[in-house]
Amino acid sequence: MFKKAVEAKTQQRLSGADKKKLRRTLRDRFPVCSDDHLDSLLPPKAEITVTKLQNRVHVFGVEGEFPMFFDIDGRGSDLFPSVYAMWRVPEILPAFTLKGGEVSRFVIGGADLMFPGISIPPEGLPSFTAGEPWAIKVPGNPAPIAVGSTTMSSSEAMKAGLRGKALKVMHSYRDFLWESAEAPCTPNAGFLEDVVFEDPTFVSTSFQSEVVNDASNCVQYVACDKEADNVVCPPDDEPTGTAIAVGEVDGSMQLNVSLEDLKVTEGSIADLSTSEDQLNLSAKDVDALLDNCLLQALYTSVKDKDLPIPGSTLWSNHVLPCRPTGITLDIKKSSYKKLSKWLQAKSSAGLVSVKEDKYKKEVVLLGINRNHPDYVSFKPEKRTLEKTGQLVEHGTEENGTRKTLEVLEVYKASAHAGAVLAAVGVDMGKLFSASEISDIVHRYVEQENLVKPADKSYVILDAVLCDALYKGAVKKGSAYPTEIHKKDLGITFIGRMQPHHIVARGNDSVVRKGALKPIQIMTERRQGNKKVTRLSGLEVFLVDPESLASELQKKFACSTTVAELPGKKGFEVLVQGGVIEDLSRHLIEQYGIPKKYIEVLDKTKK
Repeated sequence: MFKKAVEAKTQQRLSGADKKKLRRTLRDRFPVCSDDHLDSLLPPKAEITVTKLQNRVHVFGVEGEFPMFFDIDGRGSDLFPSVYAMWRVPEILPAFTLKGGEVSRFVIGGADLMFPGISIPPEGLPSFTAGEPWAIKVPGNPAPIAVGSTTMSSSEAMKAGLRGKALKVMHSYRDFLWESAEAPCTPNAGFLEDVVFEDPTFVSTSFQSEVVNDASNCVQYVACDKEADNVVCPPDDEPTGTAIAVGEVDGSMQLNVSLEDLKVTEGSIADLSTSEDQLNLSAKDVDALLDNCLLQALYTSVKDKDLPIPGSTLWSNHVLPCRPTGITLDIKKSSYKKLSKWLQAKSSAGLVSVKEDKYKKEVVLLGINRNHPDYVSFKPEKRTLEKTGQLVEHGTEENGTRKTLEVLEVYKASAHAGAVLAAVGVDMGKLFSASEISDIVHRYVEQENLVKPADKSYVILDAVLCDALYKGAVKKGSAYPTEIHKKDLGITFIGRMQPHHIVARGNDSVVRKGALKPIQIMTERRQGNKKVTRLSGLEVFLVDPESLASELQKKFACSTTVAELPGKKGFEVLVQGGVIEDLSRHLIEQYGIPKKYIEVLDKTKK
């Protein structure tokens, strides 16, 4: 519904009576939405606006802030919350959970939700009817990514074998409605440009909670003093172990466990001191941890060829993986509070150079000062994880296979040149290189003694050689040449052959007729003034479009699609954004494609 930009017909403020009517309609539509929830979404004293779009949709929001609700038909019967509203009050709607973050690419790209993409909980599919509003979440991330309407009931879905469309998506993160906010934002670090993954902070918090629960289940009772206050003692017939003291401080329950005699079962985490110490980290300690993780990332994973990098990508893909095991890295607990302020502070210190992207409202890493004292004096940790090592080794081997590309332009004898090849005793069915073809025609000249006596730089054309070079190429009524310069002989004869090309990559090799067509990379603008880069001709160089598209998604943190070209002429990879230079560099470095076989065209430049 909001895949493309829609112009607004009118925008006006709601009167007091209209505000009350809207709140009554929302309570009827969303029974779980309490008055406190409504006050959070539509503050009573704030100005509420309604924007009427060209497609009859009415959008309600707080003036100067975010769109909170939208009405599909403008009659109040089909109201849905926006993702901004869901991020504030997630419990407004029930939510389907995707099987993984990768599935979110399709939802954000505009696809509806299918049943095979839903993670069914152990208790079974929840109950719902057709036409109900539901949200979509990514596992490990509490913030919904889209809202929509169910297409069938749960009983109908079971009869259909959980096949078909589950949810017709009305609105999602990154669509026009999300972008219509004055300052579009994301709820956590898991939200990237074209995909949503688990929120590292949420996962780490849940992980710590599970650790404490696992530890408490493993505690064994010891002899305890039943006279002590706030001590939970076991029944007399229970085995003795460690006493658990439970106290109430500031209204919250605290668990005090004696860790000296704590015994943990196999498979659980035995050292809880890391999580316990982390709770006591000061803002200064978090700042130092942030700087350490950044330097570790700059040393190990951030390469100059990958720049520029969006701040969110730097954080989720590089900084967070460098944090110590068991430590939750939360930027909000530092003195900077925000990722942008932290990166700007590092830029002011001269370690990195950053720039704020005003369009995306995000700080982008542009460069790294590897001569900075902090960088030079830092000693990165060597982490030898077995799985990681296997992945790196596999990736290196894969990259090596990509680079073993061999391209050879060859020629096959044509009907015109066949007599010359037969005269020198060469097999006409073979493929020849350009130098071999030139040698063949010069051998024929020597064999037939066709060098001009008066000027040895010229060759006299006999009937066989003249037909081979010019038959069918001279206009009717024009005289055939009688001689040719030696420097033009080889080039002219090659031009009369049938061009072929051989492309080999690893153990795969293919011979194709015709000249080798280059890969074409073109950037153009689409609706909404957005750039898209089109990439075609990959099959010629034995590059799988699907694999490359998946790889580019991760490298450029953008959406990619693969479409079949008209007339079954291969496939085309579409990459969101203008990435001509980065894409051509990636093909040269990772796939070994010679630069001369890459054509680029930027249609966005005026």
